[in-house]
Amino acid sequence: MRIFAIGDLHLPGGQLKPMDIFGAHWEGHFDKICADWRARVTEKDVVLLPGDLSWAMTLEEAAPDLEAICTLPGRKILLRGNHDYWWSSITRVRGLLPAGNYALQNDALAIDGAVFAGSRGWTVVPENSTNAQELKIYRRELMRLEFSLQSAQKLSQGRPIVAMLHFPPFGDRKEGSGFTELLEKYGVNTCVYGHLHGEGLRTAFNGEKNGVKYACTSCDGLGFRLLELTEV
Repeated sequence: MRIFAIGDLHLPGGQLKPMDIFGAHWEGHFDKICADWRARVTEKDVVLLPGDLSWAMTLEEAAPDLEAICTLPGRKILLRGNHDYWWSSITRVRGLLPAGNYALQNDALAIDGAVFAGSRGWTVVPENSTNAQELKIYRRELMRLEFSLQSAQKLSQGRPIVAMLHFPPFGDRKEGSGFTELLEKYGVNTCVYGHLHGEGLRTAFNGEKNGVKYACTSCDGLGFRLLELTEV
């Protein structure tokens, strides 16, 4: 089993949402991703998809996009991003996915030699923030990530834990956060995240910090090619 990751596919979801408005490099972006995916991924491999999968507003609108993803090779693990408004009921999302495709939410999944956990995350907010609403969401997302990592720890039995977040787990200056503390506490091997585009990709952190390997997997930052996680 090999493990790949790519995030922020931003499929149309029935919306008139051409991605090339964000730059000519986005033209035909999913065709580029599919060509690379089919050339490299086998049915035994795992592909992590850390959020922002479809612009759809309802699950019914998202169904063609999910079908397009699920028919590609490999075992796919999906995570909710901040633009995945169609993802409301985890039971309904899982009910739509064919065998060999999974959706994470407050839990974890063991496949062969690795355990997979994750949560959407949120913009890092200092604990002394005066923005009560942002702080509330931040703390809630920390709780959800911990639920998932607790499940992963129970399943691990010595296997490496791979975590997915949609939002970057770092603050503005790449300092640690409640998210990085949890990843370190539960012995996560590798964490992939997305959300960043354009100028944000210039400062994305890729590398190891306090024993956890981090990789930004926004598809435009990867040149619309999947990233293989070779050190899990």
